[in-house]
Amino acid sequence: MKLTLYTSAFCAPCMQARAVLAEVPALVAGAVVEERDVAFRSAEAEADDIRSTPTVIITADDGTEVFRATGAPTLNQVLVAAAKAL
Repeated sequence: MKLTLYTSAFCAPCMQARAVLAEVPALVAGAVVEERDVAFRSAEAEADDIRSTPTVIITADDGTEVFRATGAPTLNQVLVAAAKAL
């Protein structure tokens, strides 16, 4: 399972989302978190239809998107979505 966090430099909610996602690998075996700054990864952000930051996308191992949140999700939201991805 992959958790992708799209961020931008001066985004206060991005710090909150980053802190939530930092907890996930310790709680969910096999979870991988990748952060992408939209300024440096604009092609990927466009391909993933990112319109604001932070945006969190959780994908199952087969690449299927199971969760998308704009804004900082709670840890509970992420864990429920992670369960769907497993």
